[in-house]
Amino acid sequence: MAIGMQNLILLLVEAIFYFAFMVGLLHLRHRIGIGVFIAALGVMHFLETYLAAVFYVELPFGVISPGSSVLFSGKLVMILLLYVKEDAAIVRAPIYGLLAGNFLTVGLSLILRSHETIGVVPGRIADLAFIDEMGWLMLWGTTLLYLDALAIILLYERLGRVFRTSVLPRFLVASAAVLTFDQIGFYAALHHLNGAPIAVFWGGWLAKMLAALIYSLLTAFYLRFARISAIPVSSRPLGDVFNDLTFRERYEDLLDRSGRDALTGVYDRSRLEFEGPKLLQGSAVAGTAASLMIIDADHFKAVNDLFGHLVGDEVLKRTAGILRDSLRAGDRVYRFGGEEFVILSDGLSHEAALQRAEQIRISVENAITRPDATCVTVSIGVATSTVDGNTLNALLSAADERLYRAKKDGRNRVVGAE
Repeated sequence: MAIGMQNLILLLVEAIFYFAFMVGLLHLRHRIGIGVFIAALGVMHFLETYLAAVFYVELPFGVISPGSSVLFSGKLVMILLLYVKEDAAIVRAPIYGLLAGNFLTVGLSLILRSHETIGVVPGRIADLAFIDEMGWLMLWGTTLLYLDALAIILLYERLGRVFRTSVLPRFLVASAAVLTFDQIGFYAALHHLNGAPIAVFWGGWLAKMLAALIYSLLTAFYLRFARISAIPVSSRPLGDVFNDLTFRERYEDLLDRSGRDALTGVYDRSRLEFEGPKLLQGSAVAGTAASLMIIDADHFKAVNDLFGHLVGDEVLKRTAGILRDSLRAGDRVYRFGGEEFVILSDGLSHEAALQRAEQIRISVENAITRPDATCVTVSIGVATSTVDGNTLNALLSAADERLYRAKKDGRNRVVGAE
């Protein structure tokens, strides 16, 4: 039991290390190129298959292979994460590349068998039969991976209709279901080629379910704190799955980039006027509170007059960045006009909105300074549907009146309902 627990802890360390390393490559893809991430996935494929074929450890609940439970499970989650952050066309590249490389491995292995080999290194003989076996296993594993990738993407999409605001259950249910299918398929090959006992199947399945939970938690944590939104759900019928998904994502990306402020990158006022009423209507139907904040940079005209519009633009961009970092999943920030921004939050009470606004005020004051070392500050007016009404105009009017009071009372403060 002690050895089993030690192995379980080591597997957890391996999973965290694998996830952190691969997510680091994915997160830096715009600086170092997506090819680095894809190449790393491909390089790991032989090790995954080798370990899954011959390397087993004992856990408290059975016998498993780290190659299958940690590395392959992690690869499948990485493919889904790549889909979430990019599109289906990018996802095709590593899968097709692995298939092509495995066909090449099998083909070359068959040709290499025709060589008459000689012994050069004492005690070492080339085991081409093993390479051939590994090639077929990798080919079968990659075929399963192709099916797994299609299935996990489609499941993730469909589950979005049930779990609209939470990424964790979407990743967990999709990965658990697909890893179960994969375990059945890969164990069948292991049993056929190596005579693997049934204990390997059950131990591997339990380990993959644990891996699904761990990787889903890590992914949800990463997406939450990296401020990356999940791909919305599509209701279009799917023909060629990859091409269809890619077309939809690029179309939605075009829609997402429209209605954005060119300077700060946040949504503009037209987007607020389009989205705000829908959000408030949904909040009213659900019986939850929705809060709106108007954030105004204090003495902004003086910044432009004293230091020029380039400095003023930089203040606005940095302010917008702080506002983006303060958002919860589902919150939206808009540039309302000039130096004013609006944050619209569903499910946020008035008291919680006041606390969030105070955190924003402090963050701006601590993070942004003018060239003369004076701190940039903001004034914030807060309104909530349960206090001020369920229409966008009602919330804007109430928040604007409170913003005026904050300015009148000395600026650099938050004012809400009395």
